Amino acid sequence: MMSLAFYFDQHVPRSIAIGLRRRGIDVLTAEEDHASDWPDARIIDRATELERIVFSCDADFLELTTQLLSNGKSFCGVIYTHQLQITIGQAVRDLELIALVLSPDDVRNQVIHLPL
Repeated sequence: MMSLAFYFDQHVPRSIAIGLRRRGIDVLTAEEDHASDWPDARIIDRATELERIVFSCDADFLELTTQLLSNGKSFCGVIYTHQLQITIGQAVRDLELIALVLSPDDVRNQVIHLPL
């Protein structure tokens, strides 16, 4: 079974991407995609184009996903955490678990909050 792939916005600490990659999890950052200055709506669209789950510490994504759903627009999924509510290690462990256990259909049009 293939694991989920993530798209990290510019608010996520780089060390989380590094930790996941060491565990074999596919991560693309907005910085690597030359999208660091894109608005949140474009980040979700880009992640959906690439069939990746957005991971962010930006609470604006919570409102954006509500708007998308109310407008009938689909997205691959968003995982949100407040930076002060989770350690780097816990984020890596929780995201690895999500990537390995859940399917794209499990997270489509969903918002998952960390820590689990």
